[in-house]
Amino acid sequence: MTKKTKQYFGTDGIRGAVGTAPITPDFMLKLGWAAGTVFAKKGGARNKILIGKDTRISGYMFEAALEAGVTAAGVDINLLGPMPTPAIAYLTRTLRAQAGIVISASHNSFQDNGIKFFSGDGSKLADEIEFAIEEQLEKTISTVHPRSLGKASRVTDAAGRYIEFCKSRVDSDLKFNGLKIVLDCAHGSTYHIAPSVFEELGASVTSIGVSPDGLNINENSGSTSPEKLVEAVLQEQADLGIAFDGDGDRVVMVDHLGNIVDGDEILYIIARDRRRQNIDFGGVVGTSMSNLGVEQALDALDIPFARSAVGDRYVMQELLKRGWSVGGESSGHIICLDKTTTGDGIVSALQALSAISSSQSSLAELVSKINKYPQSMVNVRIAESADVSASKKVQQAVSSVEAKLGSKGRVLLRASGTEPVIRVMVEGEDAAEVLMLAEELAEVVGNEVGAAA
Repeated sequence: MTKKTKQYFGTDGIRGAVGTAPITPDFMLKLGWAAGTVFAKKGGARNKILIGKDTRISGYMFEAALEAGVTAAGVDINLLGPMPTPAIAYLTRTLRAQAGIVISASHNSFQDNGIKFFSGDGSKLADEIEFAIEEQLEKTISTVHPRSLGKASRVTDAAGRYIEFCKSRVDSDLKFNGLKIVLDCAHGSTYHIAPSVFEELGASVTSIGVSPDGLNINENSGSTSPEKLVEAVLQEQADLGIAFDGDGDRVVMVDHLGNIVDGDEILYIIARDRRRQNIDFGGVVGTSMSNLGVEQALDALDIPFARSAVGDRYVMQELLKRGWSVGGESSGHIICLDKTTTGDGIVSALQALSAISSSQSSLAELVSKINKYPQSMVNVRIAESADVSASKKVQQAVSSVEAKLGSKGRVLLRASGTEPVIRVMVEGEDAAEVLMLAEELAEVVGNEVGAAA
């Protein structure tokens, strides 16, 4: 039996360049109608869908198109305005909506945009619902009777609701008084949320990346470009820095010395603190990219560790399968299922700060418990139909590198999910050797399955 494949939905919704199919106003109109029609069949007498967005300029255009499509299907809309992706997951649940729609391309630049969906319980959509929406997209739009058209209204207190939710994710007696923090909001959807959360918990906050103009989201800022945050932390002599991405579901940190603390290290800090407090969380799920040093540091604490494929969807699947509650990616997409239903940059940062506060240690001291291994990654562009696993020479080269590294390193060949590229990653104890081996292996991959081969 042939496995059914999706035409539009990827591992995390629908994403692409604005103005290029399917990221066009006409498609968004039909997507809104298709989603509205599917959820109208699942709901009760009156159905409701929430729509939120990040700060990129095309969000206004797509918000209007989705609004027209959803209301044409006879479903009401609550407009949230610019809000972090995890906030929309939370509000979908608490406002008892059938679904939440996020207009965002996450950490990408303003030229891109995309759509993510949440179900009524604040989790990502099940495959069968995505298939149902795609099936509806093949049909012609039909508008319900005028008396049944949906209505649109704005949730004026959405930001305040989410700020209070974030604060409730840590102990009510926890105060960050005396803690000096720099926040980088990437000119994205946390710009009017994150500063209030940390200030109301007592921290002294300096904020950068909080002046969105529709075009500067993620531009040389945020979790994917934390260099300005490093400078600000050192200049302000802050205790630490926190950087979010454009839609607020990722976080990386910077210690007082200016060292970047990635998602792997934040996972360790959160897990270590839960173990110290005898909180049952099962174990930690990382990905195939998670640093071997973090796995070893968790093992030293007798904390189970498992790897999933790269992508928060796969981390979530592994957590649910094992009944664990803490997982995430090196990129800073951290999931704490005992605190919320999806990856949340602000909530994850609060868990790390709670660990710092309760242990009376600095961020740098907590991270020093990890002996991270040097990693080197080389991207090799390949022919569209190339299958790296079918090449004996590549497999022999991989085996040779693994033999040289022994138990003190790893090799990973991973196909990109967004472009015809093989990511060649080598990890080991010696940085120079790791770089050399990665380049040698990438050359073999390029010769065997490269685009010019």
